[in-house]
Amino acid sequence: MSTATRVTSLSPSLIRAMSVGAPPEAIDLGLGVPGWALPEPARRALEECARREEPLGYGPNGGIPELVAAVADYHLLGDVTLVPPDAPVSRPHELADQVMVTAGSQAALTALFLAHVSPGQRVLVPDPGFPAYSTLARLAGGVPVPYALGPRGDLDTQTFLEQLEGDVALAVINHPGNPTGGGASLAALAAVAAACRAAGVVLVSDEVYRDVHLGARPASLRDVTTTGVVVSSVSKGWAAPGLRVGWAVGDPALLEPARLVHNAMTTSAARPSQLAATALLRNSAEVLRQTRRELIQRWSIAQTGPAAVRPQATPAGGFYAWIPVPEWAVGDTFGFCRRVRDEGGVIVVPGTAFGAAGEGSVRISCGGDPRLLRQGLERMAPFWEAR
Repeated sequence: MSTATRVTSLSPSLIRAMSVGAPPEAIDLGLGVPGWALPEPARRALEECARREEPLGYGPNGGIPELVAAVADYHLLGDVTLVPPDAPVSRPHELADQVMVTAGSQAALTALFLAHVSPGQRVLVPDPGFPAYSTLARLAGGVPVPYALGPRGDLDTQTFLEQLEGDVALAVINHPGNPTGGGASLAALAAVAAACRAAGVVLVSDEVYRDVHLGARPASLRDVTTTGVVVSSVSKGWAAPGLRVGWAVGDPALLEPARLVHNAMTTSAARPSQLAATALLRNSAEVLRQTRRELIQRWSIAQTGPAAVRPQATPAGGFYAWIPVPEWAVGDTFGFCRRVRDEGGVIVVPGTAFGAAGEGSVRISCGGDPRLLRQGLERMAPFWEAR
């Protein structure tokens, strides 16, 4: 037997690989997951679903109607028709045409990549950036092409546009970004959207961290354009990664082929999870207030912890502190992180997990248990202070 060539170019994610072989007592500051309880609206919805004495059938391929409506309301789809301004409009688009509910945002990304990237085509990905983007590009037979971010991890229009040449099928922007927490200005979003539209490139905006912020809500691609696709989920802002519910919203012409892929991957997201996600979105004001309270508490711990491992800037959004390694460790960030794990008992993620530009930095997840975050930072600090 042989392994398909589409898989032989893939490798395990360093994010999860850092947990393999860790000491049993190690504190995990690697995974970016919320460390507080599933919000009450979701728990109530799951309890109500469990009490029903009726068959638990499949949901519709595109999502249950109540969740589709909740996603549409969240993105204000009723106020905007997602059609390129220069395209002929044959009929008004139904909200269901503009929303694709998926089994997590990762499934939305997978469906979009497989639907729009052909073998040999280029895919623009941020560097440093979420490693799944490059993995999905390769899985689709494409070629991931990194573009550099700004000094604070912000979307840099110039470096993006420099790579927008040749046979580019799809481009990904992630804001607030993983791992840097960098954002994107309205001007940068508008420039990137216009350039992709002119070049016929599918623009995918990953905004799963948009509602995980400490101050002003970050901008969305939908604030500047009605083209492209926005991807999000209830995993981060709504503290429900285990539900595995995400979505994509955008031009129906872009979503239609992606639906075919998602339907082949999985019939639909689980119905109980969709009911819980609906409850979360319908109670967003309450749930997102809780998220900000939890985030403020954890970020305060990070900002007042040992000086050697304090964040150097407040992110536009996300759970992560992106900090430089000691000067002597630059060039072997992975080895340094393994030492912190094996000798210090703290799991962090080397910046190289997110691309070549991540060398010299580490990502620390501040989303977990506050007590363990404090202990983890205290354990880590000596590795920054002495060689």
